[in-house]
Amino acid sequence: MPLTIITEPNPILHKKAKEIKKEELKSPEIKELILGMKEMVETAGGVGLAAPQVAKSLRLIVIFLDNKKLILINPEITKYSWRKDCAEEGCLSVPGNFGKVKRSKIIKVKALDEEGKNIEFTANNFFARVIQHEVDHLDGILFIDKINT
Repeated sequence: MPLTIITEPNPILHKKAKEIKKEELKSPEIKELILGMKEMVETAGGVGLAAPQVAKSLRLIVIFLDNKKLILINPEITKYSWRKDCAEEGCLSVPGNFGKVKRSKIIKVKALDEEGKNIEFTANNFFARVIQHEVDHLDGILFIDKINT
């Protein structure tokens, strides 16, 4: 079944997403979801996509930057830098809306990869912003909830 992006005010976008168990990563449903999200983030012209945006309340994000796709399962931001910047954001689930959001410039992230292996890394600048935006989706928060006025 092809995925479609849901838009505000769909209640799924405002709900905390459920963690994915390691053993679920081998299921055809999760594999199909990951594949569909990888294709969708590229064709939709976005840089990130969270499972709740395709009506799946699961802690899964796909990031498409510099022609590379990164899959993060159950991502957790473990550290935020005190240095922040304010930049304009948009969202595939809030079409036509843009606004300035303040976010940490550097974050530390831990997650599972597609195979269920633990990964940890530091993200900076735009990469950090994208991850924070997508993790917000997993917590039921949209960028429009954080716009600096």
